[in-house]
Formats: sequence, structure tokens, C-alpha cells
Amino acid sequence: MRKQRFNYFISAVTAVFLISVFLINCTKKEAADQPAPGSEKTSTKLKTDATGFIHPGILNTQASLDFIAGEANNTSTQRYTDYTNTVLVYCNSHSPSGQYKSNVVVAGGVTTPDEISFKGDALLAYALALRWAKTGTASYATTVKQILDGWANAFRTMSVSSGNAAQATLEASWAAPTFTAAAEIIKFYIPASGQGAGWTTAENTQFTTFLNRLKDQYINHVADQHYNNNWDVSSGYAKMAIGIFEDSQTVYQNGLTIIKNMLPLVIAADGSMDNEICGSHNDCTHFQYSLTGFTYAANIATIQGDPSVYTASNSRLLTGYNYQYGLYQGTSHPSCGQSCSPNGATVWPGIEIADRHYHTTETSYIRNLDDPYGLPGGDLGFLGWTTYTHHNVP
Repeated sequence: MRKQRFNYFISAVTAVFLISVFLINCTKKEAADQPAPGSEKTSTKLKTDATGFIHPGILNTQASLDFIAGEANNTSTQRYTDYTNTVLVYCNSHSPSGQYKSNVVVAGGVTTPDEISFKGDALLAYALALRWAKTGTASYATTVKQILDGWANAFRTMSVSSGNAAQATLEASWAAPTFTAAAEIIKFYIPASGQGAGWTTAENTQFTTFLNRLKDQYINHVADQHYNNNWDVSSGYAKMAIGIFEDSQTVYQNGLTIIKNMLPLVIAADGSMDNEICGSHNDCTHFQYSLTGFTYAANIATIQGDPSVYTASNSRLLTGYNYQYGLYQGTSHPSCGQSCSPNGATVWPGIEIADRHYHTTETSYIRNLDDPYGLPGGDLGFLGWTTYTHHNVP
């Protein structure tokens, strides 16, 4: 169940598969990263029959993307610095894998080349979607669509080469919401230029089929393992994201129910998370997977008008972050004796969003251990860059 940490730059080995247009799209100089001229926003996006969801509505909204783009397009702002040091650096050091496969081979305990291609492309698509939202430069949206179309067209199954036989259910739960967050921006966001990305009906149908394959074949089966840990949290977060993109209240509510049911099972009343910190883990990573999944789900629900995840089970999520604070202060003591030092601690980017909401002494302390937030240690499980997208955003 445990993933070894690794440096994401290993993905460079796949660069030989890239086509030149991808390299051009992802390595344009920052001087070109300015919004295209335009006045009134006119949508060219696909029209849908929504069922009450706000779009974009997966971690970012039209208003929040407008806000951060406005600040980041002023080179004297902290937002511009955060964008440059996280999103832009990532785009300029990564390229699409081009490895769009029918079967993605995954493994427990190690990260396979297929996982790097699959989840790495999801992260790059999201980063480039943020870049397009900032600049309105059409080539970035084009590359995002090429990545999304490539995987949606090719993907059919996952197979597990070693380790936990159920590993594919977790990998799908990690990848799906990142792919979906990118697609949500490309499908619905209208940048300052007024020109949308032109998401077509055919692309929408193909991508929805792709999400349903991940959901029906894998994400739905996380619960079969009865782990009641970060796996379940990731599946709930993934289903909420998929439900929003597909305008499915059924899928969304199912994911939200998982999240609320897991809160008191994963985080004890005193905030402890021994099932995540101890056992086969004995690390300071897996409990942050749960906290991040819960936080991203809470943020999504709040965008959709329901802030209840933040307060559910007597604000159990905040209690969990207080426990993390105690771990770093040496006042919280897991049953297995695992210690977590604040010196050089790897902190997952969910804290940026949690501190934006709670902004307590404890959450602020954890948040300030790392700034700005990109991807923690190159981990591919959850999307990052939350300092750029969420810090001090109204």
C-alpha cells in the first residue's frame, strides 16, 4: 500500500516519445504569458444541461481563476512569483509522455513507468490548464486537450504487476480527479480574452467514457477492501469530482457520503490517525493523504454551496490538522511511536486550502512549514500548486 517517494524528474526518460508541438506548447517563454487582448467574454465551450453544479467547480472557479490570473499577470505581485516558481517551472521541465496506453501497469510499493506517464500527464494537463487560464494562450489549451484526448481514447484497463492486488483501485482514485480538474477548466473556463478552449461534444463524450471506466472498473471497488483509510478518502474525492464534471448528482452525492462516513473512521475524536501513521506505514505521509483528500473534498463541496465537510463530525478535519500540529510539536504520540519532525518535513498541499478556511494558529504553523506549495517531494497522488491557486484568494 505504501508508495516509495521518488523524484518526478524520472519522467524525462519518456521524452523521446514527444512530438515537437508539445515541446513548443510547454516551453514558451514567460514573456508570452500575458492575456490575449479582448473585451467581453464570449463562450465557445460546449453547452450542457447542468443539474445545479457550479462550473468550473473542482477546486477552482471562474471567479478564483479570474482573480489569480489578474494578480499573476502583474509581475510585481507575490501571485506572479508563486506562479513562476511552481506552475511555470513545472510546465517548463515536463512534457506530455505520449505514452497513451490501453492498459496501464501499476504496482504496490513502487511506482511504475506507466504510473509516471498516466498520473504525470494528469498533473501536466492541470498545470497547463492553469497556465491557459492565466494567459489565454490557445496553444496551452490545445496541449491539454491532446493529453486528455490521448488517454481518453486509448485507456481501457489497469493491471497490477506486483504488490497489493487492489492497487489499481487506488491509482484510479488518485488520477481521476486530477484529469477531471484539468478538463473542467478547459471545458468551462473563459479567460480574459473571451475565447474558450472549444471543448467539443465528441471530446466530452470520449472523456466521460474514460472517467466512467476509471470509476466503474476501479474507484467503485475501493470499498471492497474495507480499509477505512486514505484509499476510501481518495475514492470519495474522486467520485465528487467526476460527479461534478458529468453533472451527476448521484455520483457526486455518493462521493460526498463516502467522505463524511470516513471522517470519524479515519480521524479519531482526539485527532489521532494511528491506522494511517502506524501499521504497515510507520511514516508521516499516509495520514496526509487522508487530510489532503478530505480537504479537497471539503473545498469542492463548499464551491457547490455546501461547507459541511469542514464542520462534519465536530470539525473532525480540523481536529486532524491539530493532531498534525501536535506531531510536529512533539505533543501528539502515535501508538507505534512514530515521530514527525517539522525540520525538513514534507507537507502535502492540502494544508494551503485548509488554512485558507480555518486559519488557526495550528493550520498556519503547518502551512508556513513550506511555501509555496507545488508537488510534495515529487509525489504524483494529488494535484498541487495550491499556493498559487488558493493562498489569500477571496
